[in-house]
This record gives sequence, C-alpha cells and structure tokens, in this order.
Amino acid sequence: MNAFGDPAEALASGEVAQPRRTPDVVYVPTPEHVVEAMLKLGEVKRGDVLYDLGSGDGRIPIAAARKFGVRGTGIEIDPERIREANANAREAGVADLVTFREEDLFEADFSEATVVTLYLLDSLNEKLRPKLLAELKPGTRIVSHDFRMGDWQPEQTVEIPPSTIYRWTIPERD
Repeated sequence: MNAFGDPAEALASGEVAQPRRTPDVVYVPTPEHVVEAMLKLGEVKRGDVLYDLGSGDGRIPIAAARKFGVRGTGIEIDPERIREANANAREAGVADLVTFREEDLFEADFSEATVVTLYLLDSLNEKLRPKLLAELKPGTRIVSHDFRMGDWQPEQTVEIPPSTIYRWTIPERD
C-alpha cells in the first residue's frame, strides 16, 4: 500500500496494494508527565537516537527532539497516526529532527537506536525482546510504559501513578 493507505491511489500510481495488518494494540496516548518520566529514566541526552515503537501521535520522539535536540524515529503501523505525528512534529518545530515510518515494528530496522521507548503489551514486549537483544547495540536503553518483558527483570522501575515505567539496558554480548 502507498504512504497514504489508499488502495485505489496505489493502483492508479502503479503501486501494488498490499493488505495492511491490524494493529496489535489500541492507540492510547501516553500522558505528558509519563513521557517526561520515560525520557528521564532513559537518560536521553544530546547525541542519542531515539526510536519509539508503536509511536502513535509521535509525542515521545517529538518531546525528545524538543527537549534534548535528539534525532527521533517513530515506527507505527497505522497511517492515520503517521499523518497525525507528522503534523504534530511540524507544529512543534522539530520536523527536521523526527521521522515517522509506517512499518510493522517486528520487521522494522531500528538498530541505530541508543534509546527505545515502548507502550505496547507484555506479550508484544516479550515477542519483541529477541529482536531487541539481537539487533540493538550493547548499552542501548529500553524504556517501557506499563508493560514488562517476561522474565527479563528491569534494572529500574519507577511508579508514576497510575503508571509504572520500566528500564532495561542491552547487555554486552558474549
């Protein structure tokens, strides 16, 4: 399917329309105070490259770009959320620092990330865990809003009632 998600437009332009898979989670925006806490727990700083998997309206990469000047990328399967995120980035004045890609996060390349943020489900985090461990560089920080990663114990847990935020770091490889 094309970038606009319109099968008729894709056919007219010569693109081959592909059926889009249903998102794994319902879109629920992360509250702004939780976004701030996630960036703090992830120790986001200038020079980082942040990837938000399931980025919704783009608020986490946009906040990171505004506050720290970091490059951010949102991976999102819903084309409507991509359009919204791009509009939000333009409005925030950070469209030059953030990119939103309409992709399946299980197939996306996010290996350049130094910080990864998530607001998915326990089951999705667990399914994503092998990809994170295999593809991210040692030292990359992972911060999840409300959901854990199975038996991989977080290094830090922060309560921001009613939310909980977890942090892991990709370990050195043997």
